[in-house]
Formats: sequence, structure tokens, C-alpha cells
Amino acid sequence: MPDDHTGRTTEPMSRSRSGVIGRRFPRTGTEPATARSPLRLRLLLSRVFLPLFAVAGVLFGLWAGGSDPGDTPGRGVLVTVAALCGVLALVAALDVLVVARRLRRERSTRRDRD
Repeated sequence: MPDDHTGRTTEPMSRSRSGVIGRRFPRTGTEPATARSPLRLRLLLSRVFLPLFAVAGVLFGLWAGGSDPGDTPGRGVLVTVAALCGVLALVAALDVLVVARRLRRERSTRRDRD
């Protein structure tokens, strides 16, 4: 399909060229030529841990909100753990988006070749 800005056509890329500018790291010759990242496993793990970290972040946040000044663990520790869980949930959500986009691009490349 032609690009609106440049008029050039863009074709789906294979996984070997899935980086923004193409191959991110030059081949060293020690890895297999057909080595591939286990995208489906990455997607599964991200989908499992996204709700886990989100729920944990909410629960730690509620615990921190209900803690008194003399409680153990302290409010600062609980807020830190809640923030860490929130960051990990955000990373898992971004990973779901990236992996889903790569799988979709890979499927369209495979479909165009067949």
C-alpha cells in the first residue's frame, strides 16, 4: 500500500528485519540463521503477569492507604512495592502490544508469501 507522505509502497517485513531500522544487531556468525524469539510464549507470560501485577499494585496501594504510622511494613515500603507493581504491569502491557504487533506483521508476511 502506498504511503501518504512519501508515495512509496510499504511491504510487511519478515522477523529477521523486525527492528525499527532493520536488524538491530549485526550477526556475529555464532547464532543459528533461523533463530527466532518465542513470541507466543512471551505473549502468554505477559498476558498472565499483566493482571497479576495490576491486582498486586492495587492491593499494596490499598494496604498502604490503610496502614498506620507504627505498622510494619511501613507505608513507604508498601507505596514503593505498589509503584513497582504498577511499573511492571505497564511493562507487561507494552510487551503485549509489541508482541501482538510483531505476530500480526509476521502473519501478514507469511500470508503474502503463500
